Amino acid sequence: MASQGGALVRIASQKSDYKLIWLLSWPVMLSNISQPLLGLVDIAVIGHLPDSRFLAAVAIGTTIFSFVYWSFGFLRMGTTGMIAQLVGARDGSANRTVLAQSIVLALLIALTLLLLQQPIIETALLLLAPDQQVLPQAQVYAEIRIFGAPAVLCNYVLLGWFVGNQNTKVLLILLVSTNLLNIVLDVLAVNVLGMRAEGLAYATVISEYFGLAVACWYCRKMLRKVSGAIVYSALTQLQQYYPIIKVNRYLFVRTILLLLAMSFFTAQGAKLGADTLAANAVLMTFVMLISHVLDGFAHALEALTGKAIGAGNLGKFYQLVSAAAVCSLGVALFFSMLFYLLGDFFIHALTSIVAVREIAIDYLPWLVAMPLIAVTSYLLDGVFIGATQVQLMQNAMLISVALVYFPVWYFTQGWLNHGLWIALLSLYAGRGVTSCIGFYRLSKSQRWLAKTA
Repeated sequence: MASQGGALVRIASQKSDYKLIWLLSWPVMLSNISQPLLGLVDIAVIGHLPDSRFLAAVAIGTTIFSFVYWSFGFLRMGTTGMIAQLVGARDGSANRTVLAQSIVLALLIALTLLLLQQPIIETALLLLAPDQQVLPQAQVYAEIRIFGAPAVLCNYVLLGWFVGNQNTKVLLILLVSTNLLNIVLDVLAVNVLGMRAEGLAYATVISEYFGLAVACWYCRKMLRKVSGAIVYSALTQLQQYYPIIKVNRYLFVRTILLLLAMSFFTAQGAKLGADTLAANAVLMTFVMLISHVLDGFAHALEALTGKAIGAGNLGKFYQLVSAAAVCSLGVALFFSMLFYLLGDFFIHALTSIVAVREIAIDYLPWLVAMPLIAVTSYLLDGVFIGATQVQLMQNAMLISVALVYFPVWYFTQGWLNHGLWIALLSLYAGRGVTSCIGFYRLSKSQRWLAKTA
């Protein structure tokens, strides 16, 4: 009877875990979906113009700012892991102080980007080497987008803080409202005012500052329920930032490596012509859609596993990881089937340029395989961020980029764009395998409660 009772308790606990994961994941999924859907609208608005160079220019400009801004994605990820553990430890003063420190850090980085905008943009365009017909529009787009830096980086911090405090519904409200505004402004700029790439850039920057205003309002509202007070001396003493820097340095290297791989993908596609670059941009928009949905489970794990680690409850930690793994695999399978059955339809909906459509359809099978190959890497990233074992994320990415991605591309480059897609999927596979090895080693040595070195 006792064993039966224990089994019933475990089953009830597992059901509770699934419910909790979905409760935290679905707002993140919907809010994350709004991000690539915005990209879909950008492409749909500009992709129906008669000349593919405008679409290619937006693809180049978006790649630049994916690299520039998401290089500092540690402001989101690092904040989430640290805040989640502080929630588990019930330290309200530290919760407030880490938020304030991260905002200060975000503003300092944004100021640096604005001061160095010219060399940053010129270097990025030199490295990506777009066609001369594409270059002017790409440059105009970039010169406008850079002024959104303060809003983007502060939003990273606030989004991480909301997730760490397990309030993912705020993300849904924030990102959906911001992206709806962006969509309206996109259509207005291009279809009504007759603008091109610069219109999409202005729409994005305006929406970014709107998003920051909304995020600050919700942050102020939530802080009323957080105990304690900010330790203001921690904002002015450099050594007080060391715990944040210690976690974020690994995330920074990891993110740079990932963005380097993605930028290399875009640059190699650009060398194959504007139509191939535009087709890859269409398919990568779907890749981002899949990634953001799978990230919903990762975000939930960041908050939940971080809280479990902060409370010292490893049993709960493993239960949550197992439940999220089942959910993630099911969603990955769904996306593979969706693009297998309806991929052609989605591509036709995005662009009316015949050459771009034909090229994108040729490479659709790689998109079908992507969710099942990538699901493990997304899931374990969430685990490592919540536990602040982020050095493992850095090492997994370093091995995958240096020893898998670039070598695979080198040996398959004769297959042109097919070689590029094989290399990209190999990157995801490498991350999954190396992350699993890291998870196993931490579990075997029981070092999940150890702080990041």
